[in-house]
Amino acid sequence: MKPGARLKSAACDGEFVVIRAGGGTLTCGGAPLAETVAEAVPLDPAHAGGTVMGKRYVDAAGTVELLCVKPGQGALALGGVSLVLKEAKPLPASD
Repeated sequence: MKPGARLKSAACDGEFVVIRAGGGTLTCGGAPLAETVAEAVPLDPAHAGGTVMGKRYVDAAGTVELLCVKPGQGALALGGVSLVLKEAKPLPASD
């Protein structure tokens, strides 16, 4: 996995672009993400939650960052630990 790669979920319609790559297995909806999906698998209800188009998702350490380019019903995880929505940086005050 390298920055710029486009990954798809086998469990839902989600598609993501890698912004920052790190180690570990990325999953969405309980199924591994891949550049091509050979066959669809059912969405794991324990890994449901959905993703939002245009939002970035990161791990707690900030080593992995994904941009959602097509929303899906599955939740993203790295090595079984859920990725969180990246918060926007506040703009500086212009006083």
